[in-house]
Amino acid sequence: MSAPNLDAGQLAFMRGGVSISVASCGSDGLPQLVRAIGCRVSDDGRHVTVFVPEAKSQAVQRDIFGNGAIAVAFTQPSTHRTMQLKSRAARVVALAPGDAQLVEAYRDAFVAEVGAMGFQELMVRTLLSCPPHELVALTFCPSEAYCQTPGPQAGKKLEAGE
Repeated sequence: MSAPNLDAGQLAFMRGGVSISVASCGSDGLPQLVRAIGCRVSDDGRHVTVFVPEAKSQAVQRDIFGNGAIAVAFTQPSTHRTMQLKSRAARVVALAPGDAQLVEAYRDAFVAEVGAMGFQELMVRTLLSCPPHELVALTFCPSEAYCQTPGPQAGKKLEAGE
């Protein structure tokens, strides 16, 4: 399957103050989920890396080691706009130089996003707290992209410009 063609607006959306949910599934069919606390997206959208707390993502990591399958949903809380990327070739890797700064920038952007909705900064920062040395990176090349915004278009393949 060829990589989805993501446009600059979609890439900016993924890099913004969105909620990032990472899902996997093991050979037993049991789904796993962990909240990511930031991401790195290549300018062409063909390489995506999400950052997760190592201790909270053990089950997801185990599934990725087992089958490489990953699904990542990016949701803007204020609008519920959601896009989902999938791959069957995810890998668990160490953070690269500059990734800790991306995580900090993500926290600031997410605090601003949900702060406008009335959530207290301390609560949000606590939710997203994780020392850099306790983070791992899950990296993948998206093979599928979907609109998952609630409504009649949910589940539709995502096209550039949407």
